[in-house]
Amino acid sequence: MAGFDIATILSTVVGIAVAISVHEFGHAYSAHLLGDDTAKMSGRMTLNPAKHVDPIGLFALIVFHIGWAKPVPVNPNNYRNYRTGNFIVSIAGVAFNIITAIICALIYRFSSMYAIETIAYTCIIYNIAFASFNLLPVPPLDGWGILQSFIPYEWNEYAYRFERISGFVFLALLITGAYRIFTGPIYSVFASIVSLFM
Repeated sequence: MAGFDIATILSTVVGIAVAISVHEFGHAYSAHLLGDDTAKMSGRMTLNPAKHVDPIGLFALIVFHIGWAKPVPVNPNNYRNYRTGNFIVSIAGVAFNIITAIICALIYRFSSMYAIETIAYTCIIYNIAFASFNLLPVPPLDGWGILQSFIPYEWNEYAYRFERISGFVFLALLITGAYRIFTGPIYSVFASIVSLFM
């Protein structure tokens, strides 16, 4: 049993580290490609998880299998096109998570080693969970950044008002578990896509 516990802990640590790293690197690298080097200059365009960990988000990820990292600093004013850039950078983290999950699915499929299969499967779970949760349309998650890209300018005042109370909304969603109403179907869709490669 002890061996199983250690294996579970190790695979969980790897799964979380991979999910966080590729997600935040996706934001930083896409911003870089779009003309904004704020994240790069802040040392965030890296796959080093230590640069991206948010303690509360990490705790939620371990306990609830769903969480977040420190937001990557970006300056949308540097994008060649504000709305397009904001959308691409916001969705990039999710896209990198799903691509990583697919790669891990292929590793799981063709590997014949139990340890590698265990780590690959855990990485799949956490990458899908991280992608799904971050699509919640609540600041500071990516879903809000994506939604902002489509909000008409005349509605900005209402968006700012929502941002001011978003902390309470976010906390309520976590405590009540209501976020699952939104993330559950998304997780199922992502899992179905990734399963095609296993």
